Amino acid sequence: MATISAATVKELREKTGAGIMDCKEALSECNGDISKAVDFLRKKGLATAAKRAGRATTEGIVASYIHMDSKLGVLVEINCETDFVAKNDDFKEFAKNIAMHITATNPVGIRQEDVPKETIDKEKEIYRAQVLEMGKPEKIVDKIVEGKLKKYFKDNCLMNQAYVRDPNITIEDLLNEMVAKIGENITIKRFARFKIGEE
Repeated sequence: MATISAATVKELREKTGAGIMDCKEALSECNGDISKAVDFLRKKGLATAAKRAGRATTEGIVASYIHMDSKLGVLVEINCETDFVAKNDDFKEFAKNIAMHITATNPVGIRQEDVPKETIDKEKEIYRAQVLEMGKPEKIVDKIVEGKLKKYFKDNCLMNQAYVRDPNITIEDLLNEMVAKIGENITIKRFARFKIGEE
């Protein structure tokens, strides 16, 4: 088994925000390979998040992010299980980062289910017209439209979006990592994005 140096543990902690013992365990499981250890911790985070998913989140905070020119801003409500976690600096920073991400990406909703049916129907109609315009055979049109719709959800639903500060992970991954780190269920409940001049 590879000897794990304190510097390697520190580097993994900085990359993932995981605790010292979790980092040591991940590195020893992955023979000191940092990128494998990151994946190991991410999977562990997913497992922790899945275990906690059913627990009620009745505490939390409303975080805000106002863009430099004060013409664009976001309010986001993020819930957790206890007031203790709501006051935690890591939790507050997570909420602030989510607000900043929403400011930058302008998602349509938090999850796929939040996208209004009219919006989905309209998108499908546009994609179908585009695909037919390309001269694709009718029998594969629906398949292509479904593929384009999947990409629409990936680009426009908050949980599916690539995190602006680290495009290798989605907001859902970021949330799961936070759940693993904090040890409580966390939910992004709602958000409002305001831009001067927009209806």
